[in-house]
Amino acid sequence: MSLIRDLFREYADSTGLDLCFQGFKQELAELPGRYVPPQGRLLLAMDGSEAAGCVGLRKIGDGTCEMKRLYVRPRFRRSGVGRLLAAKVIATAQASGYERMRLDTLATMYEAIALYESLGFRRIPAYYANPISCAVFMEKPL
Repeated sequence: MSLIRDLFREYADSTGLDLCFQGFKQELAELPGRYVPPQGRLLLAMDGSEAAGCVGLRKIGDGTCEMKRLYVRPRFRRSGVGRLLAAKVIATAQASGYERMRLDTLATMYEAIALYESLGFRRIPAYYANPISCAVFMEKPL
């Protein structure tokens, strides 16, 4: 769990935002928390003994899950790790019986948005209160 915790912290630092409105400190302290199977998952991509990236899956409603904290360390970007993690978490959600997957990201994360759109996600209205004005909300039917 310490590798996931480290990657989640790197993710948060990389955004340059205060994620307190998401209860981020509590989420870290309670890991695996809402990511516990069977309703959730934490996936870790490894390159030998080094963690390359991670992603989380958690239930947010009846038939609806959320992809959370997709993060790839800078030296592993543009190598397909992000796509691999996203595809795996989508397949995991489908196998778990979810009907749709949602996520939120930042409008400035152009490559992430392009990845999500290539995987079938489409922009939707906000599904939770988010004070970040450049937040983008997306959903994919499963």
